[in-house]
Amino acid sequence: MIEQRLSEQRGLGDHGWLHSRHTFSFASYWDPKQVGFSDLLVINDDQVAAGRGFGAHPHSNMEIISYVLEGALAHKDSMGTGSVIVPGDVQLMSAGSGVTHSEFNNSGDEGVHFLQIWIVPAENGTEPGYQQVSVPQADKRGQFRLIVSPKGDAGSLTVRQDMKIYAGFFDGAEQATIDLDPNRYAYIHVARGSIKVNGIEFRTGDGARVRQEDKLTFTDGDQAEVLLFDLRPVEVNHPTR
Repeated sequence: MIEQRLSEQRGLGDHGWLHSRHTFSFASYWDPKQVGFSDLLVINDDQVAAGRGFGAHPHSNMEIISYVLEGALAHKDSMGTGSVIVPGDVQLMSAGSGVTHSEFNNSGDEGVHFLQIWIVPAENGTEPGYQQVSVPQADKRGQFRLIVSPKGDAGSLTVRQDMKIYAGFFDGAEQATIDLDPNRYAYIHVARGSIKVNGIEFRTGDGARVRQEDKLTFTDGDQAEVLLFDLRPVEVNHPTR
């Protein structure tokens, strides 16, 4: 079963310098039917104005992933990490027992567009950590590349949960079929462009919960960038954090 949710059905946060679309309940956006999916708690589609950003703020017991679509995102944290994330980079901060970080647009004249993804960890109170990897677009063209996994397989980042994230680019005749374990869940998020999944059309910002499917076929992409999540088959309503 593919349960599609259209982009315009997402929550909206517009603060002038920050325009954000919330796939799941977050901050002032609350929908009791959209409180995460399995261990996937947050997908925020954020666009931040030049020279603006999020000042230092704390997190704990959360796996926080940043995936930049356009521009450059500057990161600093209480672990002493400082980095700039650009398209192709994936960042994972394990907040664990507690960490403070800031995120700012690294440009004074251009916006930054990125996804922030929160995963509920399998254990609380672990030691905080930071990881970052760059994955060339060529490695994702017409196929899905593993970018996050529990054991850091194939050069992916290591997440503290039984889940995986894949990223792919599809345009024109490029297509891929992904075999799924029908006893697990999956989530589709189209970051940009358009594509068909098992014949269902998806556009920028659309997503879908997937249950009891044994394969997904991605076709007819038009400059599509897609994230695919492999998740535990659990129905858990997590509180927002």
